[in-house]
Amino acid sequence: MHSWRSTLDAAGISGAPIRADFTAAARLVLRRESAPYLALRLLAAPHLQPWLAAGLAFMNRVDDIAETGTTRTRLDGLRRLGEQVESALAGGRGGDPVLRAYAHAVHERALPDTWVKRFLEGAATAEAVFAGFGTEADFQAYVDAYAWPAFVSFTGLQYPGGPDEAQAAALRRLVDAAQRVDFLADLAGDLAAGRLCLPRERLDEHHVTRDDLEQGEDTPAVRALLAAETRRARAALDAAADVVDLADPGLRRVLVTMTDLMGHQLTAVERAGVRALRRDVGYGAVAPLRILARAARR
Repeated sequence: MHSWRSTLDAAGISGAPIRADFTAAARLVLRRESAPYLALRLLAAPHLQPWLAAGLAFMNRVDDIAETGTTRTRLDGLRRLGEQVESALAGGRGGDPVLRAYAHAVHERALPDTWVKRFLEGAATAEAVFAGFGTEADFQAYVDAYAWPAFVSFTGLQYPGGPDEAQAAALRRLVDAAQRVDFLADLAGDLAAGRLCLPRERLDEHHVTRDDLEQGEDTPAVRALLAAETRRARAALDAAADVVDLADPGLRRVLVTMTDLMGHQLTAVERAGVRALRRDVGYGAVAPLRILARAARR
């Protein structure tokens, strides 16, 4: 692993204040998401690491505000954050080092700020007021409004000038797959928190009720529903395989690891079946280390 100082040098980030901002953003990621941070530090090219650490810190900041507290609290927090981000992108030196680092990354990597604005708008219109999906079209609208811009606001920093049309489309396919896997793996926890992240039309197709899922009912209809959803997730993950080829060479090992981990988790969901309604499906302790080690050897 390269020293953090050497990655800042490789990225051409000079000046003590802005280097301190990027360091603060990286430390935030380390505290909140140690596994992605470790993958980034071990597998990404040194010159990309500070940009992506700032992007991930920013994405986490928005997510935390959009998912915490009452709807009114979320919307007020996002409004304030939007004002701070606008100031930071305009060159302001406000008090938040994460926003300063991210604004610097957006400027230096020439990421179109339309992605950032779409992400913030989607956080308010799709995530903060999330009430589930009626149809597959509702899920796709959620991906377009929130999940896709969020991911591009982070991973789009790998590309000088931002992703082109083909690269952005590949990132969207990956986000589509990632959301499907996440929603299945976190089904039990989401249901316990009052969130149903499967489209209601699919429950109707299988004659399954929300109460069936909340009670963890082991019936042929429930098993058929979950099997159909895992097949959709598997097809989406297969369709996203080209994201690696379209990535910057310095980020390919990270994306291979991400897709391998998603595939591993989806396999665990498939094996769990209706048990996924009673307990969230994690990665386990050994598989992530094995996948990370394999990627590091590439």
